[in-house]
Amino acid sequence: MSRHRTLPLLAINAALIASAMISCRSKPDSTTLIPPTVPQPTSTVEIGEASDDEDEPPAPVTIEVTRLVVATEVVVVTHEPIEEEPEPQELVVCISEEPETLYPYGFRSTATAATHVNHGIYESLITNRSFEFQARGIEKIPSLADGDAFFDSVVVDDGDMVVDVDGDVVALRDGVRVNNLSGEEIVYDGTPTVMSQMVVSFTLQPMTWSDGTPVTADDSVYSFELASDPHTPVPKNLVAQTQSYEATGDLTLEWTGIPGYFDRSYFTNIWSPYPRHYWGDIPPKELLEADVSTRRPLSTGPFVLSEWTDGEQIVLVKNDNYYLADQGLPAVDSVRFIFVPSSSQLIASLLSGQCDIATQEGITMSDMPSLLEAYENGLIVPYSQIGTVFEHVDFGINPVEEYAVERRDWFEDVRIRRALVMCTDRQSMVDDLLYGQSELIHAYVPGMHPLYPEDVTEWPYDPVAANELLDATGFIDSDEDGIRNDPQTGSVFRVNLLSSIGNEIAEKVAYRIRDDLIKCGIEVIPMFLSNEEYFADGPEGPLFGRRFDMGAFPWLISTEPNCALYLSSRIPGQENAWNRGFNNETGFVNDEFDAACSAALSALPGMPEYEENHREALRIWSEQVPIIPLFMRLRIAASGPEVINFNLDPTQPSELWNLYELDVDR
Repeated sequence: MSRHRTLPLLAINAALIASAMISCRSKPDSTTLIPPTVPQPTSTVEIGEASDDEDEPPAPVTIEVTRLVVATEVVVVTHEPIEEEPEPQELVVCISEEPETLYPYGFRSTATAATHVNHGIYESLITNRSFEFQARGIEKIPSLADGDAFFDSVVVDDGDMVVDVDGDVVALRDGVRVNNLSGEEIVYDGTPTVMSQMVVSFTLQPMTWSDGTPVTADDSVYSFELASDPHTPVPKNLVAQTQSYEATGDLTLEWTGIPGYFDRSYFTNIWSPYPRHYWGDIPPKELLEADVSTRRPLSTGPFVLSEWTDGEQIVLVKNDNYYLADQGLPAVDSVRFIFVPSSSQLIASLLSGQCDIATQEGITMSDMPSLLEAYENGLIVPYSQIGTVFEHVDFGINPVEEYAVERRDWFEDVRIRRALVMCTDRQSMVDDLLYGQSELIHAYVPGMHPLYPEDVTEWPYDPVAANELLDATGFIDSDEDGIRNDPQTGSVFRVNLLSSIGNEIAEKVAYRIRDDLIKCGIEVIPMFLSNEEYFADGPEGPLFGRRFDMGAFPWLISTEPNCALYLSSRIPGQENAWNRGFNNETGFVNDEFDAACSAALSALPGMPEYEENHREALRIWSEQVPIIPLFMRLRIAASGPEVINFNLDPTQPSELWNLYELDVDR
């Protein structure tokens, strides 16, 4: 199929220019005369090409950018217009790798690529966008507030499976500690006990398999059976915490948890339907390799698989049985996924018009300059969006005792922590390191989070106010050498800043912190460690062993604010607890924060206490600043200017989550 752009073309080389010119003349508009194109002055764009040697920096690939100017003459047509059938619309997506399988329970190393494709094949029951959940293939998100999720009471006795006070699924025996119906912790002594049990109801949308067979609740039960099978390589945690999962009608389902299990994501406890009538005679182990599950799946989504050419492409075509077909969906007739292994080839394919979309896993931050230049020339549209990872610098507020005796307790005073936040020019980091495309973060969730409080304290960049605050603490530059001195000992305010080797942004952040804080009279010495050494468990690891002054590294943000990271009960090393569940390596202790966070964690989504206490914890945290919150990491993708409805979302892993409504205007 000849592909045409409505904006100026980017020529990768002379041969491509000639090809584009021929293509543009091959189907002339009856109202337009198109004279030969005239090449304009060229510019070059360097795109990093992957190197076989991991230690070598990417070798630049130079792409010649040529704008083609087309002169247009309009000729009036007097004859009656002839109605023609519109040409089928095809969306072409360039992805960086080929899926090894499309069986949803068989994803391994190519999970991202398979997820992209499967957004066209399987309808999502629930999406997660902008840190909130939305119903797609179900009628609504269940909620405790609405009554389609509730707590039942059940009598448990010897041998029954329960969840104990530590959150483990165990058989009830003498001596097992559980919470009874009233929430009181008891030690089971053989007396039958009443416990709470979660029950959640779901209703599927009326969908149809691409072979015309209705989708039923039993298909979801079959999916649960597959996930439960020991040969199916998926996590079994939720399966183990499930007492029953059953169809209660043609489209209705009920999930019942193990007694004592309070699931914070209870409203997602539904399994995507898979076709029992198509796969049911095949053992679960064989489905990992069977052609009908890995390469020829039935569809509940907007498209069905039409073609798979190994090493080249996958083609999906419109599913006539899609349950939203009467709404004109999907918007295009077909989607072609082309496998493009390198970043430079991916962007070149987009610029040449071979692709409409280049997905995020094939684009890096180093590609941003070339993307922005192409955007300024009207050739492509780059998309950047915050993800779920934020950069920060942690204060060693309460180090372990043997490390504390080696240095002054700099950061116990909240005024010093606030001053260091105001000394740090975080916006310049965003502007210089992320091309101004990201945003600052002021808490352990971003500002777009639905639980972000209106009264969060957002500390500005204000070195003058920061220096005044430091003066008030008694740390002054007594010998006028540019570094503040300890008012008790006279020693200089000098701290180590730990970071990891090989993380380009982390290294630049460390040096930015050093240069910023010296302006406030604090000397920072960056120290770079291997990931293995830096993130080792305590007591050996310097970070989680609480043997550091300041430490820079990223944290993952979840849909529920992770206030537990800063609970005083989660400080590693307390009572010899050095396991990974204790991540408050700052040693931050604040009773008000502990109370709010603990109350939030004791509630569930749908309860008023859940939102109220999470917001209160965030408000307190922002005043206390146990860390310097920096900025959100970015996710980057790009499309041609003709693509409609394409966007990245912070919490939706694949940008093709709405493949059903993506369109092209050409």
